[in-house]
Amino acid sequence: MGKTKTAFVNEEDKKQELSGAEEYKLKQAKKAQKKAQEVSGADHNEAEAPKTQTKKQLVSTRGKKYISSRGKIDKNKVYGISEAIDLIKEASYSKFDGTMELHMSVKKTGLSTNVTLPHSTGKTKKIEIAGATTLEKLAKGKIDFDVLLATPEMMPKIIPFARLLGPKGLLPNPKNGTVIKKAEDAKRFSADTLNIKTEKDFPLIHTSFGKVSLDTDKLKANAEAILNAVGTKQIVSCYLKATMSPSVKISI
Repeated sequence: MGKTKTAFVNEEDKKQELSGAEEYKLKQAKKAQKKAQEVSGADHNEAEAPKTQTKKQLVSTRGKKYISSRGKIDKNKVYGISEAIDLIKEASYSKFDGTMELHMSVKKTGLSTNVTLPHSTGKTKKIEIAGATTLEKLAKGKIDFDVLLATPEMMPKIIPFARLLGPKGLLPNPKNGTVIKKAEDAKRFSADTLNIKTEKDFPLIHTSFGKVSLDTDKLKANAEAILNAVGTKQIVSCYLKATMSPSVKISI
């Protein structure tokens, strides 16, 4: 029996044995593999890109008017209410008559209170006395009023709509004066009575207390009425701003 010969063929020998067509296919396959690797690398870079892009977007979200307005405020300073109001009046850059706002961080959730402001906020509120028409609208899920008043006799008919009215703060309640003894008492109800409460899951309160155009002294009186109603001992920090302006921290 003859000896078996073992032949060792290197890559160069293999290359020489390939026909022209086979060699072309091999080159095309290598090119395709290289392109796939490049695409894979690009996809990886794109996956990482949003983090950097998001930061850039955050930096560029503020317009020139806001940046200019922010330059008038010392972020490290705590302002008195009157000084803060005057500063925000100057810093407000809306073309319309903006609204003055208070944003408070308090010690706990569940805080709720009512306050009648000493001066009108300048906002017109539609007040409705609950009746048959009101019940028809509520049955359709329609709410076209800002304040709902109800007599004790109407309350049992309103309660079924508590899930609709409650989250909006529109469910009549004796504590905020929206449950009246008789319809005629609605004339004595003040549209400037505010129901102030924390967010459902966070110890934060957001409310407004007048238009930017309102006199500083009147805005100050409204703001102080709100702070006193919440209770200064309950407030951790408080910021004042307009609809379109930076905020300033005020002393409590």
